[in-house]
Amino acid sequence: MAQQVADYVLQRLREWGVHRVFGYPGDGINGMLGAFDRAKGDPEFIQARHEEMAAFMACGHAKFTGEVGVCAATSGPGAIHLLNGLYDAKLDHQPVVAIVGQQKRLAQGTHYQQEVGLEQLFSDVSEFCQIVMHPGQMRHVIDRAFKTALTTRGVATVIIPEDIQESEAQPSPPKTHGSVYSSVGWSRPRVLPNQEELRKAADILNEGKKVAILIGQGAADAEAEVVEVAELLGAGVAKALLGREVVPDDLPFVTGPIGLLGSKASDDMIMNCDTLFMIGSSFPYAEWLPDEGQCKGVEIDIDGRMIGIRYPMDAHLVGDSKETLRELIPLLQRKEDRSWRKEIEENVRTWNSVLEKRAAQSFEGKINPQAVAHEVSSLLPDGAILTADSGSATNWWARHIKLRKGMQASLSGTLATMGPGVPYAIAARFAYPDRPVIAFVGDGAFQMNGMNEMITVKRYADRMAGSPPLIFCVLNNQDLNQVTWEQRAMGGDPKYPGSQFIPDFPYAEYAQLAGLHGIRCDEPEKVTSSWEEALAADRPVVLEFVVDNEIAPIPPHIMKEQAKKAVKAGIRDPERTGIAARGFRQKLTEVTEHLPGRKH
Repeated sequence: MAQQVADYVLQRLREWGVHRVFGYPGDGINGMLGAFDRAKGDPEFIQARHEEMAAFMACGHAKFTGEVGVCAATSGPGAIHLLNGLYDAKLDHQPVVAIVGQQKRLAQGTHYQQEVGLEQLFSDVSEFCQIVMHPGQMRHVIDRAFKTALTTRGVATVIIPEDIQESEAQPSPPKTHGSVYSSVGWSRPRVLPNQEELRKAADILNEGKKVAILIGQGAADAEAEVVEVAELLGAGVAKALLGREVVPDDLPFVTGPIGLLGSKASDDMIMNCDTLFMIGSSFPYAEWLPDEGQCKGVEIDIDGRMIGIRYPMDAHLVGDSKETLRELIPLLQRKEDRSWRKEIEENVRTWNSVLEKRAAQSFEGKINPQAVAHEVSSLLPDGAILTADSGSATNWWARHIKLRKGMQASLSGTLATMGPGVPYAIAARFAYPDRPVIAFVGDGAFQMNGMNEMITVKRYADRMAGSPPLIFCVLNNQDLNQVTWEQRAMGGDPKYPGSQFIPDFPYAEYAQLAGLHGIRCDEPEKVTSSWEEALAADRPVVLEFVVDNEIAPIPPHIMKEQAKKAVKAGIRDPERTGIAARGFRQKLTEVTEHLPGRKH
């Protein structure tokens, strides 16, 4: 029997090093499903519960492995479901290839069932989007999709009509006018700025007396170089959330996260520096960066379209972070005056003490959500992979969990969508079965789609179970908590229970129904022992903590306008008494530790 196009597609995926495709079936990809069956697990079809989750898994695979993530969906509704996960990959610059079915060519243009204009639909999310109209196209369309995804660090979409999937493959198209012959293969280029701009950058950094470094995921391969530059310049290093894993948190000059959910040590450094050095980050929030004109700026970004668009820079180094830093280091002079560095390190120690005191507070016998993250930080096994969803839980994940060398962590950084925490963790488990994986998820995100993926965990129980642990930590506060706090601080409105309250649900019991290990903790003194039980489990764990929803994610500095709105909201808020008491005691921890403030 002649090879079908669908079989050839999977053969080509194997040649590109793909051994796992995340998806959900449908008749629009029947030809592909038959090919997966014949492929006997290479590549393997991983069945998610929803196409959005499959796209998140593909993005998570790309984030944690550096490889291209691949997802597949049927035509029409299945294709539409992919979009949110693909936008997550697009905005966080991850290479993902989506393979999507379409109605037969004969039916297109007839308003046929499930006929959707997929090329238009995927045009914004994709760096490359192509419908295959002839079997001879298949080779170069797949090849170009991978080359584009890798080169642009973005999404490429391949649309294959049903009848093309089932047609006879043409691995080598006829050598006629219009045929092209592509190859498997891609190599990462060396991208370097010119020497003149490097010297300009070095002069600025050498002249600065108070250098602050801000890193993002673009610095992912440059840990040693970032540390060396920080040592030479006597600088501290703040981290955007996507750059969490670049340098470990146990270095004394690493100030931690920045922004609304950042650390006071990062805020103080950024707001009082005279030189800002951004490396591989597009952190967008101007209110958490220096005032315009306050300091000189140097930036490294591999994408010239993104350089100098967050803060006015004086030196624009368009290049790969690692390669550029290697060229820059010989031009830098070690600063003999270490007073700025000493101040940064003292602020880091003070902030860590504040975090410890905040986490230790509990109110009315309720679990402090900060304690959930704080207590597990020292218990984390080596090589752990951590994921987070979007919500108030992200604040505690960002601030209280200290990453050590060799750990990885990610979340939806730029899209900041709800939903990826669980599928990221599942993708990480498939990619690294010998590493611990822990997801931090709010009850809102877990109810939205995370609970369904526990069925995926059950389906692949033989791959998910055993040591090391796979843990889904769910913070149960019956509140869409992050939006509630945003309503108060940004809208000046009290909590609106009609939109914010979510029903209680026995998450740990649900896990047990699915054959997983369920742990429910509602007592502050049992937080640590609950983590210890989860980390020792021989099955995937849903670890449910019933937590206090009235503890505010206090920002490093409070904007005047936000303070006014929060006070206005608090007058009418149904939880005003608890919020006031908790907020006062939480803020008091800063006063007792004498944390510095903004100095300009």
